[in-house]
Amino acid sequence: MSDTTSSRFAHRLQGRPSITAEAVTMARALEHLKPEGQRVVDDPYAHLFLSRASRAALAAWSGSLTGRTLRRLGQAGTTYVPLRHRFIDDHLSDALDAGAEQVVLLGAGYDTRAYRFAEQLAGRPVYEVDLAAISRSKAATIAKHRDAFPATNMVRVEIDFETQGLEQTLKEAGFTAGAKTFFTWEGVPMYLTRTAVKATLDAVSAISGAGSVIAHDMWYLVDDPSPMGTARRLAPNALSFIGEPVTFSIHPEEMDFFLGRHGFHIKDLVVSAELQQRYAPGARVLTDDSMYVLAAERADTD
Repeated sequence: MSDTTSSRFAHRLQGRPSITAEAVTMARALEHLKPEGQRVVDDPYAHLFLSRASRAALAAWSGSLTGRTLRRLGQAGTTYVPLRHRFIDDHLSDALDAGAEQVVLLGAGYDTRAYRFAEQLAGRPVYEVDLAAISRSKAATIAKHRDAFPATNMVRVEIDFETQGLEQTLKEAGFTAGAKTFFTWEGVPMYLTRTAVKATLDAVSAISGAGSVIAHDMWYLVDDPSPMGTARRLAPNALSFIGEPVTFSIHPEEMDFFLGRHGFHIKDLVVSAELQQRYAPGARVLTDDSMYVLAAERADTD
């Protein structure tokens, strides 16, 4: 990701953890407060990565009338994140069952899959790739709560997107090039430029073996003149104020062709409203199709 815009984005985050990384962690922590049978995704570790202010907000959100009201008002946002996470969880589980030899979390943030899937991973390495500020913040939290986390083969991979290439950085961390691999790229592509997205897909394709899978989400800025459509377009623009603007979007109908140019074909693509039907039918209100998630498999080019 060496183009100017993505470099500027990375530079803004070099010295601090990502605000959006904590926001999606909060969404998973909120999901964990539900009764066990009602959780779309069950992340018992998410709350450990929250700041003091976020932990206080979590307590208020779960217990008070105001918190319950705020949660209802923010339902679409806090619903999509666990649904998206569950989709990727399911594809990770399938990939491990199908013989994936390693896992790479691109833009890992406070992802806890290395621990939640520790038993199924059975020692297979998980490479967590992210900027130094986020990676080190996460490592400090894990060290502080060491007894809360199961043993797992997690490898931290710090990367400076301005000066380092993904392929070489992964290889130096012990990644096995050409092996069947599962990649997650959750909550990342929409904050990159088109050039950076293409470069990442090319790098993933070049370093992985046939049958490897990449799962990620995307934000499609719908062309809808209605008040709701306008609100959906303004929502990603608001992220500019925290230094993490949405800079890339693509219609879901164009994704298979787009990915095909980089050696992948879509296995599964689900817009957000359909995610609700898959994982929480009748339980939630989620009709926004401007967000979607997909899993794509690397083609066998031999």
